[in-house]
Amino acid sequence: MIDPSVKQDLREISKKLTNLRGSLDLDLKNEMIANFEEKMSAPDFWDDSDKAQAIIAEMNAVKGSVDDYLKLQREYDDATMMMELADEEGDEDVAAEVGETIKSLVNKLDEFELQLLLDQPYDKMNAILELHPGAGGTESQDWGEMLLRMYTRWAEKHGFKVEVLDYLAGDEAGIKSVTLSIKGYNAYGYLKAEKGVHRLVRISPFDSSGRRHTSFVSCDVVPEITEDVEVDIRTEDLKIDTYRASGAGGQHINTTDSAVRITHLPSGVVVTCQNERSQIKNRERAMTMLRSKLYERKIEEQRKQLDEIRGEQSDIAWGSQIRSYVFHPYSMVKDHRTSVESGNVGAVMDGDLDPFIDGYLRKQIKVESE
Repeated sequence: MIDPSVKQDLREISKKLTNLRGSLDLDLKNEMIANFEEKMSAPDFWDDSDKAQAIIAEMNAVKGSVDDYLKLQREYDDATMMMELADEEGDEDVAAEVGETIKSLVNKLDEFELQLLLDQPYDKMNAILELHPGAGGTESQDWGEMLLRMYTRWAEKHGFKVEVLDYLAGDEAGIKSVTLSIKGYNAYGYLKAEKGVHRLVRISPFDSSGRRHTSFVSCDVVPEITEDVEVDIRTEDLKIDTYRASGAGGQHINTTDSAVRITHLPSGVVVTCQNERSQIKNRERAMTMLRSKLYERKIEEQRKQLDEIRGEQSDIAWGSQIRSYVFHPYSMVKDHRTSVESGNVGAVMDGDLDPFIDGYLRKQIKVESE
């Protein structure tokens, strides 16, 4: 006998699939795929490699959403047939299997639904992620490097490409700052959940007295804005410096002044890039970073105006951490915005961030719909 709650879950899945089919607009998606394929067949398609790869990534994402939906629909149809069979024959083993199948289908559907809800115009873009340790010397700088590893692991698990744009090593250990380019469809849509201050509580390995320390690292995330998005940047507002690039541990990447630092004088925004061997390439990447930061500032100003209209206030002080990672006297990671928490600190530090990102995005979607 099938549990009534399982039948109710199946009915809910049916409703969700129907709603998702409407929001997906499969006919439009198939037209988009055909248009992408037509562009890819053009003889000059690979003349602009970056643009070509962006088109391929977008086509794969659109095609992936269609394929994922159709797969979920097939799994629902199979589960419905299995449930009918279990009811007819009274087979307890099949009934138990149906229950597990539907539980798995509910989780898959939730994940798929979340992907579709990343519908802001810049969610689909690549992300530029920066980490800046706070006061605390080596302890905070070590915490910065731990977060660098955590985000790199998370990105790799999701098939995103990670590129280090700028890296300033700590004096004894860790980092003073790092800037990453994380490339992949919806990279910014997911990683925007990580923007804010991250707090660590642990027994410091750098303290000979074995005392507990609290460290802070700020994480800034902006979408990587492409040249087709209009951002007003005047040449006379820029101060451009070049210097010799150096990597982790202080070793020289090359012996020329190839690294580039650009300061946007009106806003005070500073960007640096040193990963390319060519000064021209570093300058191009730095301009992309600057364009992205200025665009994000514009979006932030619009958000603040909306918050003022709504009468909302948000504290962005250094101490207002978004998440705490406690290694001692107990093990727990807790997100203060959503109350999502995990007792498996090791897994989180190894890149298991999806529950926190999921919780944040769902909360944002709920807030925006109210």
